[in-house]
Amino acid sequence: MLGVDPRAFRIIWTIFLFALLLGTVYAIRDTLLLFAISIFFAYMLAPLVELVERMTLKHRGVALAIVYVVLVAALVALGVTLGSRIVDQASSLFSKLPDLVEHDRLQSIPLPNWLEPLRQRIVTALQAEAATLQQSIVPLLQRAGGHILSGISVIVPIILVPVFSFFLLKDARDIRIALLEGFEGRERSLLSRVLADIDLVLSKYIRALVILSLFSFGVWAIFLYATGAPYQLLLAGISGILEFIPLIGPLTSLIVVLIVCAISGHSGLLWIAVFWAGLRMFQDYVLNPILMSAGIELHPLLVLFGVLAGEQIGGIPGMFFSVPAIAILKVLFIRLRESHMRRTLAPKALG
Repeated sequence: MLGVDPRAFRIIWTIFLFALLLGTVYAIRDTLLLFAISIFFAYMLAPLVELVERMTLKHRGVALAIVYVVLVAALVALGVTLGSRIVDQASSLFSKLPDLVEHDRLQSIPLPNWLEPLRQRIVTALQAEAATLQQSIVPLLQRAGGHILSGISVIVPIILVPVFSFFLLKDARDIRIALLEGFEGRERSLLSRVLADIDLVLSKYIRALVILSLFSFGVWAIFLYATGAPYQLLLAGISGILEFIPLIGPLTSLIVVLIVCAISGHSGLLWIAVFWAGLRMFQDYVLNPILMSAGIELHPLLVLFGVLAGEQIGGIPGMFFSVPAIAILKVLFIRLRESHMRRTLAPKALG
């Protein structure tokens, strides 16, 4: 019709729809991030909701209300106790940073023999970085505190995430049924298996991350207190938070702890490195396999690629969500391949 090749028209139309989809995703990226965080929060609370639901004789609404009340009380208690102390230690560190990296103190930091020729450059770089931090980070923290108190751009997500998570937890089963009702036969069976696999992957991954983060915070806090290291809660909190970023996060936490302890004049940097190595071995070869059993199975190289690519695409949130995104794509690939093989082999079996 009108001299247009129908096949070429379909290809152009497909490309247009794909480009439109990408443009829409980019335009609503902040909303999608908010929704992804809500899903994370919902999966984190799901075990508690299910436990309370069994205790309340299957009254899911009552169970959700109880969990949310307890959660708010716990967050307030932690904010008053641990949170205030971590903020105080962070403010103290940033205010003392220029003095901590003064020339004489840095000259006494032990370095490996192969780094000794570069000591002066390292000292100069640390001093310059300290001045930059003093001029930029502290005012930034002060502005952030003001935004937290008065900025609606921060308050709205804090309110919306629990609200979205509440409805996801309350209506998850109905949403699943509604999705499946739109398909029939093989497509419905395939979608059911895909949703079940994605639910398993996300539940294992998110709950494992929360447990690993809390465990990392606890053992780092105990170790730092026992060795008399400075800024114990702050450094333990940083290590716990960085546990959410696969591979790169734990290594970054070690570097941060070593640098802060070194410029603070704390001895025993070698013991910190030994402790970190032992912690990584226990988490990677004992705790993590138990928590992730029948969950995510990705090659470390693929995880590293995903984390680096996620950082390029979406910064820190991209690094965090890269691994579950890759795992979901793996689930889709496996299930679609299985479905294609069944369709291919079925006629041969009948013949």
